[in-house]
Amino acid sequence: MKYRDDKYGNKLSVLGFGCMRFKKKMGRINMEDAERQIMTAFNKGVNYFDTAFIYPGSETAIGEVFEKNNIRDKVYIATKLPPQLMRNTDILDKLFNEQLKRLRTDHIDFYLFHMMSDIKVWERLKSIGIEKWIEEKKASGAIRQIGFSYHGNSDMFCKIIDAYDWDMCLIQYNYMDEHTQAGRKGLYHAHEKGIPVMIMEPLRGGRLVNNLPQEAKNIFNEHPVQHTPAQWAFRWLWNQPEIAVVLSGMNSDEMVDDNIKTATETEIGELTGADEEMLRRVVKAINAKMKVGCTGCGYCMPCPQNINISGTFSAYNRHFADGSFAGFREYVKNTDLGKYAPASKCIGCGKCEKHCPQGIEIRKELKNAEKALETPAYKAVSNVMSVFRKK
Repeated sequence: MKYRDDKYGNKLSVLGFGCMRFKKKMGRINMEDAERQIMTAFNKGVNYFDTAFIYPGSETAIGEVFEKNNIRDKVYIATKLPPQLMRNTDILDKLFNEQLKRLRTDHIDFYLFHMMSDIKVWERLKSIGIEKWIEEKKASGAIRQIGFSYHGNSDMFCKIIDAYDWDMCLIQYNYMDEHTQAGRKGLYHAHEKGIPVMIMEPLRGGRLVNNLPQEAKNIFNEHPVQHTPAQWAFRWLWNQPEIAVVLSGMNSDEMVDDNIKTATETEIGELTGADEEMLRRVVKAINAKMKVGCTGCGYCMPCPQNINISGTFSAYNRHFADGSFAGFREYVKNTDLGKYAPASKCIGCGKCEKHCPQGIEIRKELKNAEKALETPAYKAVSNVMSVFRKK
C-alpha cells in the first residue's frame, strides 16, 4: 500500500474504505461480509475508513469491527454530521456523543460537516458558535482534525476553503467530473493552501464501470495499455499528487483485492498523454448516451411515494445507452415488480431535490423517465403482476 501525508504528517493509505455501501441482509448490514472485507483491507495496509451519521448502521458496524479486532488505534476514522441537524451546540454535542458511542471510541480522527455546499451554511454555523465548539473539541482531543464534504461548483468551494483554517476536505472528483463539482480548480486551490483533499465517487457511483456504452468499451479495448475501467478511473486519480486519499465503497472481496492491487501499483505521473486523451474520448462516449448524471448515492431517498429514484434513472440511462429492451428490463427489476412505485407515481413534492448532491431536477427527469420507460409493455407486465399479487 502507498501512503500520502495529511496536514500534520500522518501517513494515510491512498485507498480509503468508504463505508456507505456495505451489502445488506434482511435489511441490515451483513456483518460477516463487512468484517471480512474491512479486515482484509486493514491487513493489506488500508488505514482510512470513512462513514457518516446518516449512513444507516455504518458507524455502528465499523465501531463493532474495530473494537472486536482491537485495531481502533491503528486506523483513522472519518465521519460526518449534516449541518441541517446543527441548530445549536447543545444538539451538536448530543449528536456527536451519539457518534462516539456508535463508533465505540473516545475521539474522531477526521470530523466533517456533511454536504456543506454553500458559504451561507458556514455563516449560520458560525452564528451558533461552531468555531468555539471546534476549538474545545480539538483541545480535548475528541476531534483531531476538522473538515467538510462538498457537492457544488468550484467557485463556492473555493469560498468555503478560504473561510476557515480547515484541516482537510472531501470532494466528488473523477475523470467525468474533472471540470464540474469542485473540479480541478477546487482541488488545486485547496492543495495550494496546504489542505489535503480526499476523493469520493471515484467511479461516479459505478457509472464508470457498470453499463458503459459499447463505444466506451471499444475505446478501452483498443488502447495499447490494458486496464479495467475501474483501474483506469483509480489510476487517473492516483496519478495526481494533489490527492491524498481516494475512497471506494467496497462491498465485495473482489473489489477490495482489485482496488488494493491498483493502489499498490500506481505511481504519481505515470499516465501518458495518450492515456489522458483516451479517457477524454471515453468521457465523450459516456456523455453521448447519458441522460441523467445520477451517481446512485441515495441521498434523495426515501421517497414519500416509494419511488426508487436512482434505480429509475439507471434504467433511463440504460434505455439510451443499450436500447429500449435493456432499459425496460432494468426498470422492471428496479421497481422490483411492485416493491417500488413507478416514476408515474411522483407527486412533485420536491423533497428529493433538496438533498441531491448533483443538483438534478429530479421531478422533471422522473417525468422524462416515465415517458421513455412506462411503455404499453411495461404497463401490461405491471398489470399482470398486480393481479398476481392480489391472489
